[in-house]
Amino acid sequence: MADWTETELSALRRAYASGTTRVSYDGKSVDYGSAEDLLARIRTIERAIAATTQPVPIAGLAGFSRGDR
Repeated sequence: MADWTETELSALRRAYASGTTRVSYDGKSVDYGSAEDLLARIRTIERAIAATTQPVPIAGLAGFSRGDR
């Protein structure tokens, strides 16, 4: 997995919102072939970041008592 940053994601979102396919961030520039290509990249990075920040579900058994004992 590549290490994507929020800086890269923000730059991609700004470019998409402005209708351009050229993105510059951290001294790098990338030309995307179309808005669809750019949007696909945004979605890929969003999923990757979400996967690393979501808590891992923990399963367990619940216990209860009526207080009879």
